[in-house]
Amino acid sequence: MTEQEPRWLSEDEQQMWRASLGVLNLLPLFLERELQQLHGLSLHDYEILVRLSEAPDRRLRLTELAGLSNQSKSRLSHQMTRMENAGLVVRESCAADRRGQWAVLTDAGWERLVKAAPDHVDGVRRHYVDLLTEEQKVVLREAFTVVMQHLHNADGGQTCPSVAGKPTAKAAGQAV
Repeated sequence: MTEQEPRWLSEDEQQMWRASLGVLNLLPLFLERELQQLHGLSLHDYEILVRLSEAPDRRLRLTELAGLSNQSKSRLSHQMTRMENAGLVVRESCAADRRGQWAVLTDAGWERLVKAAPDHVDGVRRHYVDLLTEEQKVVLREAFTVVMQHLHNADGGQTCPSVAGKPTAKAAGQAV
């Protein structure tokens, strides 16, 4: 068997890849720092609050929440414990399935989300959205959608169930 030469990236592709990595690594750090300083929330905390706020009755099965937030069940369990201790969420048993549990947004969690959402959206705008032209936004949305759908399909929807093409509702006007 002969080894095939790798398809090396062109100079333009290399620059695009490195710029993408920079954004993917730095943007969450900036947003997390702001959420932490202003509201004592991690970016994962915020995402969980958003996901629960969008769900019917502000509750989701823990397995579904793990998928939506791209976290393992074990990591989500630790996250939920921290958030429960802060009074932001509670876990409730599922009557239909004794092994299952619900993650439920508390009133305190809702209030924290409502206070944090304007600052988070402001950060998303300042560090990302408002830096781009309308044309760039369209290109990025289309490009990222193609990549997300590919990744979703590549693992049978296990890693990224939230990218299956259905938009999520907005609660309190926040951006995840």
